[in-house]
Amino acid sequence: MEKLVFIKPDVLDVEAMQELVYEDVENGNILDRNSNEMATTIRSYTAVKLEDEFIGFVATHIHTTKLAEIRSLVVKKEFRNKSIAKLLIEKSILEAKSLNLEKLLVLTYKKELFEHFGFVVIEKESLPDTKIWADCIKCKHFPICDEIALTLDI
Repeated sequence: MEKLVFIKPDVLDVEAMQELVYEDVENGNILDRNSNEMATTIRSYTAVKLEDEFIGFVATHIHTTKLAEIRSLVVKKEFRNKSIAKLLIEKSILEAKSLNLEKLLVLTYKKELFEHFGFVVIEKESLPDTKIWADCIKCKHFPICDEIALTLDI
């Protein structure tokens, strides 16, 4: 595969990022984040481009002084199963470590992908209330959630 470039996107990239995630938002795999919400959290994102095209991104969203969440992980369909998601997860873990966080959280349908990095399954009841009321309540599947919660001590 040609050379992938990892970047920290800026607010001018929000529209292209929303286009990339549109299908996953529509099918309920990823929460919808409007352009203002993405703009206010743009520093949490890491994106990957091939030439000038966004082919994936992830957010490392800080919840507390100890806990961050990997969220909004997406890879363009034709680039899936090429380890790009793994590379984005690695970038997120490294970022969390560089910020001196202690733990990463993820809610996912792809449990095995995160277990590869040492994430372990936890009970969803142990999620912070801030996560439930800030994010989960906006989900198409709330309150019947079939995502799996996992954490990683870093």
